[in-house]
Amino acid sequence: MNRILMPRRQLIARAGGIAATLPLLSACDAINEAPAVRKILSMGEEMNRASQRALMDRDALAGEFTRADLSPTFRSNGTRLPPGEDYAAHAARAFADWRIRVGGLVTRPLSLSMADIRAMPQRTQITRHDCVEGWSAIGEWTGPQLRRVLAAAGVRDGARYIVFRCADRIGDALYYESCDMVDALHPQTILAWALNGAVLPIANGAPLRLRIERQLGYKHAKYLTGIDAVASLDGIGAGKGGYWEDRVDYEWYAGI
Repeated sequence: MNRILMPRRQLIARAGGIAATLPLLSACDAINEAPAVRKILSMGEEMNRASQRALMDRDALAGEFTRADLSPTFRSNGTRLPPGEDYAAHAARAFADWRIRVGGLVTRPLSLSMADIRAMPQRTQITRHDCVEGWSAIGEWTGPQLRRVLAAAGVRDGARYIVFRCADRIGDALYYESCDMVDALHPQTILAWALNGAVLPIANGAPLRLRIERQLGYKHAKYLTGIDAVASLDGIGAGKGGYWEDRVDYEWYAGI
């Protein structure tokens, strides 16, 4: 039987001593701008990631629920409607021409349509979304496992991270996120095109979003346009692995 993923606070407490660093992990305090504090935050994040990797099976599952547990509404986090005429034109055509590029350190670069995505073997899971802003919601997600897509592309041995490119622009930059290969290959990491049995709404990331169930909501990139296998996060954005990580020092590893 697969073990269910324990909450982050329990794992940190069991690791011993790490819980004392939790007050330092707020990404919003002005004090976080100090280089010394940033170094401490980075050390705490790595300790958190190392403790979770050491204490649980790589395939340990986040909790799953039943349809009776579904939230009445599943609110949107982040962008609700990507700006620009290009996205609007795709939405008007029900994303019939939308393509998801898969590249980087792969042997077979792919350009997948939404029909291609839906033709793959599908996984449906009912899970809880936990937002860094303090709210949560339970939804039913359907889509292919990311590891099937990566297998089709043939990820090379040198790849250590997967980077997710998005259509939503916040300020002067397009949103992006990333994860390591452990979470990329996890059975609950899927590319979701459906929510609660219906096509994904625009506010929730249509036509395709990432579900990476063992991490906080900002890691679940929406409006996916590309997936890249890379050896390093250096040179991508500010090199911290994600839009909010680059700008306000959110944790790159947001395990829960």
